[in-house]
Amino acid sequence: MPINTHHTATAGHPHPISAHRGTRKSRCPCITVALIVVLIILGVAAVLVWYFVFEKCMLGFMCGDSRTCLSSSNWCDGHHDCPGGEDKATCFRLYGSNFLLQSFSSKDQTWKPMCSDRWDNNIGKTICEHIGYSRNDYISSGEISMDSNAVDGYVRLKSDYSSSDQPVYKYLVNSSAFRFRFSLCCALDCGRSGDGTRIVGGQTVTTRGRWPWQVSLHVAGSHQCGGSIITPSWIITAAHCVQTLSLPSQWTVYAGYLTLTEMYAASGSPVSRIIYHPGFDSKTNNNDIALMKLLTPLKMSTNVGPVCLPNAGVNFAAPRQCSITGWGAVRSGGPASEQLQEATVSLIDRSICNSRQVYNGHITDNMICAGKLEGGVDSCQGDSGGPLVIKETSLWWLIGDTSWGEGCAFRNKPGVYGNVTYFLKWIYEQMQV
Repeated sequence: MPINTHHTATAGHPHPISAHRGTRKSRCPCITVALIVVLIILGVAAVLVWYFVFEKCMLGFMCGDSRTCLSSSNWCDGHHDCPGGEDKATCFRLYGSNFLLQSFSSKDQTWKPMCSDRWDNNIGKTICEHIGYSRNDYISSGEISMDSNAVDGYVRLKSDYSSSDQPVYKYLVNSSAFRFRFSLCCALDCGRSGDGTRIVGGQTVTTRGRWPWQVSLHVAGSHQCGGSIITPSWIITAAHCVQTLSLPSQWTVYAGYLTLTEMYAASGSPVSRIIYHPGFDSKTNNNDIALMKLLTPLKMSTNVGPVCLPNAGVNFAAPRQCSITGWGAVRSGGPASEQLQEATVSLIDRSICNSRQVYNGHITDNMICAGKLEGGVDSCQGDSGGPLVIKETSLWWLIGDTSWGEGCAFRNKPGVYGNVTYFLKWIYEQMQV
């Protein structure tokens, strides 16, 4: 605002006092505006700090759905600090394709291999239970020679640990080195296929046990979606399959079959619990993942078995080839397939999938693109929730659940899948209910 030094009340030169007052009047609005701007900046800063530090918990770990943000130094420190005990639920993990057992060190803020000292099968069962599996899911453990590159050290059990009834994470201490560390198998021979293309452009599956984790999810006697066995009691599927059909009594799970006709004559497995991701957005298909718990565990066989969940450190990048399976339509807008179908697709880099001519920025970190940009091979209606799997070290790993796409097998419109690796922590937490 310009300073008014012109006085019109009397003739002659401007009165000096009037000029002084004019100067004061013009400064007041500027000071007020400046204060308002500063307050707005401080307010925005406070909101950003709250959002990233507390809401997003950038400096620690979020305690499940309680919105409690726990300091990383309190995570896995031997005490229950989260209301639901989540801080002890994710103290262990399996790493790499050899299932190396690791424990989180709150002191050093890093994951460390666990030594084989004082190990027995009861400890293995307890740790599998800590991770999220059932004690009955435990299969075996084995020693692995120490890696000389493991410079962060190791963890071992204290000498006073004596019972599998005691929480293992309370009895761990850091160690400099031991001869052996442990691999741990918590899922019944996961990822084993019995055979030594919403599927469009694929082929019919004629061999039982080729995809033993594939299940058909039925509502009112009809195939609704696909799913994947990850333990005898748990199925992974898509959230959009169950959001509006969330009553367990509405669903029946069929495992070990190749044709829908076979299922119509069978009893199937009832569902006791359905959990879909609380962040699922039906408009964007963000967080499109769900779990079903069966009323009675499935009986494992050569035709019925779990797929491996992707361990930390098992990374798959484009353009690796994957497999998709399901009873979905074999053409866009067509009916469900009577026979299980399979197809081979390739992982597509997220940057390509987010390009303007493909999905124009709609692919988030919790999504995976797979298919063929030229079209011709894709999942389709009815394949939703089914597996996207990849083979590594003779095992099949579940890296995605069929989520969405534009049409079926259209050019530049590949299939989009929920990123199972992204959801691992959530999956293991839900399995502990």
